[in-house]
This record gives sequence, structure tokens and C-alpha cells, in this order.
Amino acid sequence: MSDNVRLVNLSNYTSPVITEQKNKEWVEYGSDNNYYQYLIDLFYGSPTNNAAINGIAKMIYGRGLEVVKADRHLEGYLNLKTLFSDPNVLRNAALDLKTLGECAIQFVKSKDKKKYVKANHWGIQTLRPEKCNENGEIEGWYYCANWAELKRGQKPKRFASFGFDESDTECIMVIKPYAIGSYYFSPPDWQGGTQWAEIECEIGNYHLNNIKNGMAPSMLINFNNGEPAAEVKDQIEAAIKAKFTGSSNTGKFILAFNANAESKADITPVQLSDAHSQYEFLSRESMQKIMLAHRVTSPMLLGIKDNSGLGNNAEEIEKASILFDNTVIRPFQDLLLDGVKRVMNANGYNLDVYFKTLQPLEFIDLSGKNVDETIAEKALGFSAVKMAKNPVTDMTDTDEQEWLDYLKGKGETLSDDWELIDESPVIDADNEVNMSKFEFFKRFAEPNEKSKDDKGIYLMRYRYAPMQVGSNSRIFCRDMVANAKLGVVYRREDIVAMGEDGINGQFAPSGKSNYSIWRFKGGVNCHHQWYRLTYRRKQINGKIIPLTESEKSTQQRDIEDNYKRVSSQSADALGVPFSPPDWTEASTKTIDLPNKGSLKNK
Repeated sequence: MSDNVRLVNLSNYTSPVITEQKNKEWVEYGSDNNYYQYLIDLFYGSPTNNAAINGIAKMIYGRGLEVVKADRHLEGYLNLKTLFSDPNVLRNAALDLKTLGECAIQFVKSKDKKKYVKANHWGIQTLRPEKCNENGEIEGWYYCANWAELKRGQKPKRFASFGFDESDTECIMVIKPYAIGSYYFSPPDWQGGTQWAEIECEIGNYHLNNIKNGMAPSMLINFNNGEPAAEVKDQIEAAIKAKFTGSSNTGKFILAFNANAESKADITPVQLSDAHSQYEFLSRESMQKIMLAHRVTSPMLLGIKDNSGLGNNAEEIEKASILFDNTVIRPFQDLLLDGVKRVMNANGYNLDVYFKTLQPLEFIDLSGKNVDETIAEKALGFSAVKMAKNPVTDMTDTDEQEWLDYLKGKGETLSDDWELIDESPVIDADNEVNMSKFEFFKRFAEPNEKSKDDKGIYLMRYRYAPMQVGSNSRIFCRDMVANAKLGVVYRREDIVAMGEDGINGQFAPSGKSNYSIWRFKGGVNCHHQWYRLTYRRKQINGKIIPLTESEKSTQQRDIEDNYKRVSSQSADALGVPFSPPDWTEASTKTIDLPNKGSLKNK
């Protein structure tokens, strides 16, 4: 093509430029130090990209942060909940991490600067890293609300990096994955799809403005009044390009300067006979490539329906969900959890933290059952909710045996290594303790583990009592008594967990699906209570531990269950301190409790 006819290219993809300037203490990101804004524009402008990022970010945060065996690390657990009291801190951090490849959290210290007491979300797009020290470490971050408007001579505010903040009252922790060839910044995991996200943005702009501009096509513009000087050609070209090109003005033009003079320019439309096919292809291809960049195993996971085979049946959705969770969601969660563990370790706590996963299958009725029942069956391993809700007459023998086995599994049968020395329904108002701390944690029972109530060579367990049921007794009471007669006893933690699992939940207060079995046993008007059983180990390393005189003098035979127990003395008198939460209510028959009114009576 001669110099007289020029083809104007509207856009070229460029990778982000990372720049260290001698006269600046921070490192710039992008040719205009605003690459984050480019990614944000693609997030808002591309519908597929927006749906993928929003959906994945929500899955990363799930249902929030939790701690494994929180009851064993209660102080650290409460510190964690206080530090991240605002759920939006990690929720927004997850969105930043997915959208921009990095996220930032500000931590505020206590007055003595010994512990971190408050976490705040901090938009990573407002931060730029300080040039690293001689050891390759980033000691600080510079903040500016809008880097594009930073004036010459204006110095952004500096924050110390987490770990370099010994003398500071606040610091910034930036969480990011390793990125090949990029030390200061980590591009998002969908970096390879930015071109296609931009194409999707431009296709939308093109069609919208093409309609607004009267469906005007691309142009061939001829100037037939002589050939001007080169600089004049450039000026004309720049003026036309600035005014008429881009997706907002339906794009490309061909500009020609002709030697033969004419009185006016001819404008000839360049028709694209298959333009609709081209844009349909680009739209479809952009969506597929964006999904590929985000490693989406099935669009259905993000609420996007397509015509592909994957995602059209429950089994494929479940497989896609598991794969997606393991390959995409958990790596992001691990990055955030590493940051959480670092700050908790700095506070002196070593916690096993995790995100409660938000699975799409929780919102899909795959078997015709109530959604809550489907979830419970997946969690409990069988239809416990169904059996608990149905009356006795509707339960088959097989169902009840399964239910009986479940309740039995929540408890334990102690070996002969332990000797029961005390059993008593103690009612002592002075021993009542606030239950609120225990409402913080929800977990399944672990009957074979040590209980918080155990003291040295003594074990504290609980039995459902009395061992009597009537013809109209509830299923829960019948089976708990049956297990008691088999010698099954429970840790207090197991009893609390049964209530939290929704066992016997049909008797819960209106609007709730569970209630405290520890406090209210089988529900309103129940005639049962919890008995405390104190066991003492018979021998240690093969050596028999003799009973004390006090223990000998208080033992007697209980005809009801053939257990050895102490009836005239409590375990406290035998040197076993005891004050579990809400013991007054737990050891009292529900029918005798004054505060049972909120429970349902069915």
C-alpha cells in the first residue's frame, strides 16, 4: 500500500509495564500507573467476566471464616472473631484477589502495640509498593485515592508492611500469589483472557452506538482535491480518528489522498455482507475464552446456562462443582487463610482456620426432597431430619433402627478401665455458667475425644434419665433411653452438638430448626433430665489405683442400671471440680423448667 492510502488500526493489546523511577520511592503499575483501573473496567464492562468474577469471589468467601475445634482454642477463636468482626473485610478481599490478582488488609494495633485488634479492607488499587530493600523485601506501601490524578510533587501516604511495623500503630498486609516474571505485582489469574474481555466490552459498545448512530458502516474517505504535505495529512488523519473512530463511533476507516483534484470528497460505505456472523462468532468465542481464562468447569456453577453438554444433569454439575472447588476456589482460600494465620500467629494464637464452603448444590433440589433435608442428609449421612420430624406412626422399623444407631454413635461405651464412682442429678444454681461462649462454635460430635469437663484421672459423662418411657414418648426419648440401657454415655460437647445438628428439631422455637438438647432434652414437657456420671481410671500403666476412703464409703449399688455410684456425696466433694454451663437446666426435667415456653409442643 502506497503512502497515499493508510490503514488505521484502532487498538493493540499491551501487557502491563512495571516501572521503577529514580525520583519516586514507589513502583508504578502500567504505562500510566493505572493498570488496576484497566482491569476494573474489564470487570464492569464485560458481562461474562463480571459474572465469573462475582461468582468465584462469593464461593471463595463462602459462609465466612471458622476454626476447627474452636472450643479447644476459645481465647484465640474470640480474638479472631473480634479482629475480623466486619465480614466485609475478607469478603471484599476475596473480590479484590480474584479481580485484580492481589488484595490488601489494614491491621490496627492495640495501644501497647503488642497485638493486632482490628482489620479493615483496603482497596489494592489505591496502593503501590515501595522499592524493595537489599534483601528483596517490600517494607512499605504508598497510598493515593486516585493515582491518575496524583500531582507533581505530591507525596502519597506511606504505610508500613506487615512484619515491618514494630514502631507503627497500623500496617498493610498485601496477599498475592507468586507471579512469574513479576516481583512487585501479581496479575490476576484470568490475565490471559483480558483481550477477550475487552473484545466483549467493545462488541457491546459497537452495537449500542451503531444503533444510536443510525447503523452507519465503516468508511472509505477520498480527498480528491490534491495531495497535501505529509504533516497536513497527519493532522487530517488525527482529527478524523479522534472524532469518528472507536467502538462508540463504529470503528475503522480508510483515508486516501488523491493527486487528481476534485471539488469534494467522496464517501463510500464499505459493506460487510456477513457482519452479523462475524460479531456472533466473536461474541460466542469471547464468552468461551473468558470462561477458559477463569477455569470455569461448567457455566451452570455461576448461574450461566449454555448449550454444552456439561451442566445439563445433576451428576455432571456435582462433578464440575467438586473439580472447580479443588482447582480454583481452594487455592484462593488458602492464600487468604495464610494471611489470617500470619496475623493470628503474631497475636500468639495457632488456629486451624477454614472457610465454610458455599456449594451450589445446596440450592438445588436434586431428589424431590425438601432442600433442608437434602443438606442434612449430606451432612449427617442419613435422613435424620426426616425421621426426627415424622411422628412415631410414620417411622418404619428400619428408619428407627438407623436413627437409634445414629444417637448411639454420638455417645460412647466406656471400657472396664474406668469405674463409675458418682452419678447424680445435681441441681446447684451457683454452678450455672453463661452459655454464650459455647454458641460461638458449631461442629459435629467426637465422642471418643477428651471432654472439657474431664479432670485428670476422672471422666465426666452424661446419661439420659430416668430410664423410663411411656406409650406416647417421643422417638428421641425412647431411643436415648434405649441407648442408656445399653450403657451409652455422652460427653457434654456431644450433647451440645446434637442440638446444633437439628436433632429433634421439630420441637424448636418457631422460626428455628434446632434447640439446645443439653438444656431442654426431648423438648417441652419432657420428663427426662441429664445425669452426671463421674468415672475414675482403675489403673495406669498396669498399676491399680486404690479407691480413697471417701470413695469406698460412698459407693453403693444402683438397682435401676447396675451402676456403681455415689448418692450421698457429689463428685465435687471427692475432689473433682465441676461447673458446666447451664447445668441447672440440664439436670432438671424440662417439664419443671420455667423457661420452656418458646419450645413447640407436638
